[in-house]
Amino acid sequence: MIIDSHLHLWDRAAGGYTWVPPGPLDRTFTVDDARAELAAAGVDAAVLVQAEDSEADTRAMLAAAADPVVAGVVGWVRLDDPATAERQLEEYGERLCGVRHLVHDDPRDDFLALPEVRTSLGMLAAAGLAFDVPDAWPRHLDGVAELADALPGLALVVDHLGKPPRGTDELADWEKALRVVAARPNAVAKVSGLQQPGQPFTADALRGVWEVALDAFGPDRLMFGSDWPMTVSAGGYGPHWAVVRGLVDELTPAERGDVLAGTAVRTYCLSVPHER
Repeated sequence: MIIDSHLHLWDRAAGGYTWVPPGPLDRTFTVDDARAELAAAGVDAAVLVQAEDSEADTRAMLAAAADPVVAGVVGWVRLDDPATAERQLEEYGERLCGVRHLVHDDPRDDFLALPEVRTSLGMLAAAGLAFDVPDAWPRHLDGVAELADALPGLALVVDHLGKPPRGTDELADWEKALRVVAARPNAVAKVSGLQQPGQPFTADALRGVWEVALDAFGPDRLMFGSDWPMTVSAGGYGPHWAVVRGLVDELTPAERGDVLAGTAVRTYCLSVPHER
């Protein structure tokens, strides 16, 4: 069983997604498109992850979750308004397996520490839903560790390994902050979204951050995510998957099972078919 823990869909014709740049990403990506990419790569299922802080984006993903290739949905709720968050959580239903807010686009540096946000995140913990934090370095990675301590019952997911600044003199600071997060047992991380402008995307180029993540979290708290279609402009699903799979294949069978499915199943409480 292989589960892609981080895949996006969006409909440009429906509006929104104002962050999408001109070029190959500026089109609609459907669940049919995703299914074809997953099948070609030999990946069994995927977790859809929000690409916009809107109900419309989340409801579109929940509709797409009728397709059996979708293992679950990480959607968005208005965390800074607990009443709205409670209503949304009730309405979204059982296919919702986690929540994410685009903290890197939010102007509030203290977003994760806001009392209203903490109240809403407490609701997530009570409901058994995980909380994804995207692009946490440099503004929010320290805050993730503090949040993990404040809400030990909340499963915290560091997307994209916190976005390590490969090729810069900040990499040591990123590693230090990531290890602090990894010391919290309720934190896991995604090996996803590691492509970076101006930096090579090869197994050798990623090995440094990969080995830091393995040592800090262990395979049982790491999960593979493609971040497709963000990889389209850098070769697409297949080439990205081949690089990550090359690193994962160096692990033992049990460790591979964790990174490629087990961690995602446990973190997001997924119901998935039996292994092939």
